[in-house]
Amino acid sequence: MAVQTQTQMANFIWSICNLLRGPYKRNEYRKVILPLTVLRRFDCILEPTKEKVLAENEKLKGKSENIIYAQLKNVTGTSFYNLSKLNFKKLLDDPNHIAQHLNSYINAFSPNARQIFERFEFGVQINKMNEKNLLYEVIKKFASDEVDLSPVKIDNMQMGYVFEELIRIGAEQANEEAGEHFTPREVIKLMVNLLLSPETDLRKSYVVKTIYDPACGTGGMLSVSENYIRTLNAEAQPKLYGQDWNDDAYAVCRADMLIKGEEADNIKPGCTFEHDGFPKDKFDYMLANPPFGVEWKQQQKTITDEHEKLGYDGRFGAGLPRINDGSLLFLQHMISKMRKPEDGGSRIGIVFNGSPLFTGDAGSGESSIRQWIIENDWLEAIVALPDQLFYNTGISTYIWIITNRKEKERKGKIQLIDAREFYVKMRKSLGNKRNQIGDGEDNRPDQIAEITKIYGNFIHDEKRQIQIDGVKKSVIVSKIFDNKDFGFNKITVERPLRLNFQASTERIARLDSIKAFQKIASSDKKNEKIRQQEISEGTKRQQAIKNLLDQLSQKTNGQLFKARPEFIKALKDLDQKLSARLTPTEIKTILEALSEKDETAEICRDNKGNPEPDADLRDTENVPLKENIDEYFRREVLPHVPDAWVDHSKTKVGYEIPLNRHFYRYEPPRPLEAIEADIKKLETEIVSLLAEVTGSNGKGNGR
Repeated sequence: MAVQTQTQMANFIWSICNLLRGPYKRNEYRKVILPLTVLRRFDCILEPTKEKVLAENEKLKGKSENIIYAQLKNVTGTSFYNLSKLNFKKLLDDPNHIAQHLNSYINAFSPNARQIFERFEFGVQINKMNEKNLLYEVIKKFASDEVDLSPVKIDNMQMGYVFEELIRIGAEQANEEAGEHFTPREVIKLMVNLLLSPETDLRKSYVVKTIYDPACGTGGMLSVSENYIRTLNAEAQPKLYGQDWNDDAYAVCRADMLIKGEEADNIKPGCTFEHDGFPKDKFDYMLANPPFGVEWKQQQKTITDEHEKLGYDGRFGAGLPRINDGSLLFLQHMISKMRKPEDGGSRIGIVFNGSPLFTGDAGSGESSIRQWIIENDWLEAIVALPDQLFYNTGISTYIWIITNRKEKERKGKIQLIDAREFYVKMRKSLGNKRNQIGDGEDNRPDQIAEITKIYGNFIHDEKRQIQIDGVKKSVIVSKIFDNKDFGFNKITVERPLRLNFQASTERIARLDSIKAFQKIASSDKKNEKIRQQEISEGTKRQQAIKNLLDQLSQKTNGQLFKARPEFIKALKDLDQKLSARLTPTEIKTILEALSEKDETAEICRDNKGNPEPDADLRDTENVPLKENIDEYFRREVLPHVPDAWVDHSKTKVGYEIPLNRHFYRYEPPRPLEAIEADIKKLETEIVSLLAEVTGSNGKGNGR
């Protein structure tokens, strides 16, 4: 069955939604289409063994549920069964009672399959369609030969494509956020290749490997991983585990596991952050494509409590990212499920947008998480993917490979791969998906194999001939860095505070706007008489301070002091003479009101003679971890600001991964002649358009 046919099947199934118009809104169609597609798939799978199951069930009457389940799944060849005599075609025999019969048919499934339709809440839709006289016509469409979903026509992988396409269309109809997207199969194949290609033990007889996806959606990543391992080794035993918050996606994934004979109970419903479905489990391999840029406010209390109370004993000890993007929470959750290196270790592949690479300054949650990962030597590689790969978003994406058992040559190193030009244009776009990574099929280049080879080569500055804008160019596609190359010390550069002082009328008037001065004539007493008395005394004190400063102005003839100690001495001398007895707070308030910034003034110093910093002149510098801070400061800062110094108490360590900067390709500007020619061409077009406009107006107005 070709991909085009899969798309046609999905489009035909979705066309059945035309029957739902009116009673259903467009964003509600999938509530009917998805469960009926799963039900029809089950119906087609069980059809060949229908009579045998019914006959065997008669023999098993009185037996325990476990015995019945074990016997009947042997008959069906799958891990589920149905004990009803009905099927899709027989449901059409009694139009007047079709809702009753359909519910009865669903209830006759084994519990593990029945739970799927409960999660879909399909009973509600059956009743609604029946009330609106739609149910018979909808079932008739699904029962037709055009919706033959039997395994001989559509295998499990192809059925996965059909499910994905239906969910994608449904998501678009519902106008879901950009983060709610589905991972294209070629991206999953690339992730699986990068994750599993270095593994040498996958060919061992009957090797058992556990694979986990904490945001499994419809189970695409789990299925492709399983197929990869089974292709290498037919005797291997991959065990699949997943969890998803979306009920529809969870139900489809669980259905897929049942169809393939996997342990469906290893697929858990619910929010991974709030209700970890596998709190004590560790896994060999983990893959995920968590939602991009989706906030975690709803789970904030649970996550924050775990972070604060458990620290590194919990899942989120390294830090918390900003509330509007929980991507790095998924990665921390997955890292918490890595096996210890002595137990074989683990490998993780996760898809991110650009934000986790660089968002967050030194000391922020994001930077702290990157620091934790890199300093533990877990980050193995990052692959920059082409844009417009995903169905519901065209943004740039990146695959991160994380492991706690790096090969010897990779220890202490991180590989960056630029695969942004490894794509082919699709003949027809699917939503925002216009590009596809070639997989070697349908005359497409095998770009998945090429990227995997670049990863495996592990060569710094490796080059490839790539077609860019119709021209073949030799470009660097791989770079190797030390872990420390992505770290930096964020230093705080201070410059001295320089102030002049003057007891002028204008500056004295500023006192009234300073809170400390206003507070002198205020009171928080409840007794009105006492309160008024304190305010009155405070007002007199304010005036006394102003009078003192007026006298200081006269005595100094409005002198502009460029050294704070000289001004303070003049102020205190007059204070002693007048017995005003200024308090330290009042002196500080006076200095604030009567001062102004002045580059020519002397430096203000503290009691120990150290220069005081000017907050307005404060700056920061990011110093690479491999560089000495003092040497960097002398070389890069002092030549420009000789009076600056570093406040080492404020230094913070940060980590970021500026991948685009490392693969920047200089594009020379176009020749001036070409630009000038374009401008002249545009001018000619504008003049022509204006002539047309004025000409038509002239005729229209009869002028």
